Amino acid sequence: MAGTNGKQKTARDMVLSLGVIVLVGLVMWLFIPHDEGEPDLKRVDYRVELLTARRAASYPIAAPEGLSRDWKPTSVRFRGDEFDAWHLGFRAPDGEYVAVEQSAQKPSTFIEEASQGGQRTDATQEIAGRTWTRCEGGRYDALVLEEKGATTVVAGTGSYEQLATMAAALRTD
Repeated sequence: MAGTNGKQKTARDMVLSLGVIVLVGLVMWLFIPHDEGEPDLKRVDYRVELLTARRAASYPIAAPEGLSRDWKPTSVRFRGDEFDAWHLGFRAPDGEYVAVEQSAQKPSTFIEEASQGGQRTDATQEIAGRTWTRCEGGRYDALVLEEKGATTVVAGTGSYEQLATMAAALRTD
């Protein structure tokens, strides 16, 4: 009889301990903030990098003009040591990602890198007097333009309509 009473106390103690642990975990979960929203990306000013890239690059560097303030620039970089690679990333008004990528690198290699695995299709799109080729199948859909010794890729998670809006806004002067 004495052994049965000891086993009941041990089981009861385990259940009570488990209850206390669950209660402490619930209290911690309630008081730790849970931000389920999208992260607040900081707007970057890319004017200095753009001027530097335009002076240093072997081709005309493109950047958008005339986009609404809802297009938020979030990243910029120029790498002169890597085929004069230019990158300018934006958060589109609906939260999608759209980037302008340019390089003097071999087009097929650069397009695959910029679209993260995309391949050219036979589909083309006339945008602001230029013929852009669509790329699909990668992480990003993309529009591609080859001219003046460089390849320009407008890629992202946005729709082709958003990519076309960005492509139409690109200026090299």
